[in-house]
Amino acid sequence: MEREWIAIDWGTSNFRAWLMAGDDVLDKRNASYGLLHVEPGQFDATLKMLLGEWIAEGTPMVAMAGMVGSQQGWYEVDYCSLPASADSLLAHSKSFTTSWGSKAWIFPGLRKFPRGDMPDVMRGEEVQLLGLSLLEDIDNFQAILPGTHSKHARMQQRQIVDFSTYMTGELFQVLISHSLLGRGLPDAAADDSAFLLGVEVSRRHAALSQLLFSTRTLRLSGELSAESVSDYLSGLLIGLEFSTDNISPVWLVGSAALTRRYQMAANAFGIQTRCVDGDRCFIAGMQSLQQRLTEKRYG
Repeated sequence: MEREWIAIDWGTSNFRAWLMAGDDVLDKRNASYGLLHVEPGQFDATLKMLLGEWIAEGTPMVAMAGMVGSQQGWYEVDYCSLPASADSLLAHSKSFTTSWGSKAWIFPGLRKFPRGDMPDVMRGEEVQLLGLSLLEDIDNFQAILPGTHSKHARMQQRQIVDFSTYMTGELFQVLISHSLLGRGLPDAAADDSAFLLGVEVSRRHAALSQLLFSTRTLRLSGELSAESVSDYLSGLLIGLEFSTDNISPVWLVGSAALTRRYQMAANAFGIQTRCVDGDRCFIAGMQSLQQRLTEKRYG
């Protein structure tokens, strides 16, 4: 069997890990144990607990990406500037040894800091973008990575050259859970027509706060049922992403549930899309980085 190693996506809220043998996935582990749940100075002990039997009788190499490299993470790994390639991620990675003897790496995120424009950052999505380029054997493409903080990115010659962040997922959760728009709602019912209505309304030239308040006024007028408020608001917020960044064609990278919604919104804008699983992209990106590290260590 090929040498085992572990790929980890450690974010703010969640922890995901894959036990690998070469390019083969042997096991997978998910836990709601993101950075917010780790006490200061306890990353080593927490990871040892989460990996359990995977490291009981060995010291497999550990490769990590995501918020684990942020200011609040295990080690702060400085961002790479654009344009960024796989070589950039390797050059700026942080290496160390865990308490149980595994050699570990944390890969950096990316920073966009253009003159006269708003700065932006990402951590973790850069690995998925690298993986997408390898899985589909494409050098130049545009992609959207839905999530709490949705990313729109552009890759040229397998280098990430631009990206923008939209707080779509977080804004939806705040509004539906802590604002007047979501107060007293019954359990949500799936309603594609309400979602598409939200997408349609997002195309109107109006201030964000005005568009958001339509969630309440449409409900008060009886044009939107209480059970459909969630889907309407989701369509409105996702539609706003396409209103500001009308690109075609575009890859949608993420879970089936999220990419389906983004595909519905894209279709309403006449944007061609292709969907790909985000985990597959992450694993492919980490495999490439791990192979390069292995070649450096043992080659």
